[in-house]
Amino acid sequence: MGSPEKKYILDTVGSGVALLDYDNDGWLDIYLVNGSTDEALLGKEPAPHAALFHNNHDGTFTDVTAKAGVENDRWGFGVAVGDYDNDGWPDLYVSNFGKNRLYHNNHDGTFTDVAEKAGVTVGNWSTGVTWGDYDGDGRLDLFVAGYVHYDIRDQLDAGGKALSFCEFRGEKVMCGPRGLPGERDHLFHNNGDGTFTDVSVKAGVSDPQAFYGLGAVFIDINNDGRPDLLVANDSTPNYLYLNKGDGTFEDISYASGYALNKEGRETASMGIAVGDYRNNGLLDLYHTTFSDDYKPLYRNDGDANFTDISYEANLGEISIPFLGWGAAFFDYDNDGWKDPFVVNGHVYRGVDKTSWGTTWAQRPLLFHNLQGTKFDLVPAVEGTGLAEVMTSRGMAFGDIFNDGKIDAVINNIDSVPALMQNVAE
Repeated sequence: MGSPEKKYILDTVGSGVALLDYDNDGWLDIYLVNGSTDEALLGKEPAPHAALFHNNHDGTFTDVTAKAGVENDRWGFGVAVGDYDNDGWPDLYVSNFGKNRLYHNNHDGTFTDVAEKAGVTVGNWSTGVTWGDYDGDGRLDLFVAGYVHYDIRDQLDAGGKALSFCEFRGEKVMCGPRGLPGERDHLFHNNGDGTFTDVSVKAGVSDPQAFYGLGAVFIDINNDGRPDLLVANDSTPNYLYLNKGDGTFEDISYASGYALNKEGRETASMGIAVGDYRNNGLLDLYHTTFSDDYKPLYRNDGDANFTDISYEANLGEISIPFLGWGAAFFDYDNDGWKDPFVVNGHVYRGVDKTSWGTTWAQRPLLFHNLQGTKFDLVPAVEGTGLAEVMTSRGMAFGDIFNDGKIDAVINNIDSVPALMQNVAE
């Protein structure tokens, strides 16, 4: 959403999407987060809202947003699914510009926003969110990445000139995130009574430098049975926090090789794909970044060490023109090897008028895993979803049609979402 011209950074980031079986009928449903507009923030027009689509089991979906009570009529960005109260029903956490929401599943097809009561509203600008039981007490805890500390008055007052006239490669573009104050991250401990406690400082993940966080995920990188924490930061070094098993984390971002790419540069990290693409029991990482830059593949070498091998794996040069967002490893052809899938779309609306070798709308990229050695780009055959050019942002994957194949749903900015049915033989 936002302005069609994309004059401000708030207009450009776009929104996420989640798959969840909210009614426990054995079929994945779709939740699409949505943005907003300046006019809605000023009360001049109704606010856009998110959408929950119930899977009808026949290839169609029904919009049940209002009935379920999950409209989130705020400027939404991220979403994460998790059963935080261990009642067997998936709940939703939605990050926003403004207060975030925690939608508790009421078991009857409806949800209740309990974020205020739970103590997890945060405020200002949150993006990537992830659930994980970091302290091993059997309850899911919540991590919320902060992006930019943004004063909407700077955008609404005086035409927002201070935020809309920066320069990139000689062209006037929106400003940020560089030059804007960052927003700190938050880790919330689940108290087991429906409330959470902010333990960011105590746990060592408070992000005192206020890097520009976009993606986050709890995963066990060193196979010690404890979830570690990754944060993909935009235009600032990435974070890798190693779980010490005592309720705290050790920042090993640089020591692990994850903070920067192979060239020793910070990247404009957007999304994180996690998967054991070599089938050796170690989780590897693939990052999406800005155009004019390759997308790093971090090979897990064991003992919490990573090596960027994007070019060796044939993922480097081919990815440079694309501005990547949502990313995932999944086995699209059921050959037993996980394949990377990335959705793309630019943030500069006028990029089509330049000679930069990139475009506003971009096609997704699917790579076939050659048994853990390198990857081949799957051809974008005309008439298939891989040939569709879109302005994509969030992406989620799962077996939506219950046919044993992994599908994907993509949230596009200023356009309808895309449901990609897997028809691989």
